[in-house]
Amino acid sequence: MLRSLKGQNAHHYIHNKLIEKAKEKLSATRLSVSEVAYGLGFEHPQSFSKLFKTKTKLSPLEFRQSFN
Repeated sequence: MLRSLKGQNAHHYIHNKLIEKAKEKLSATRLSVSEVAYGLGFEHPQSFSKLFKTKTKLSPLEFRQSFN
């Protein structure tokens, strides 16, 4: 059903929503990357950073630095 509504499977949809939330937190707060990762439910910050870089082509720190 999600695929017919959004054009993507649940796995991709959830990842995209997590990345959207992460972008908000990285650009609008001073939380560390680890704090953002844990806040989004990741058990390991490295997993979060890997997913973020895969989806955005930037590491979380590179993304944050683009706002300075």
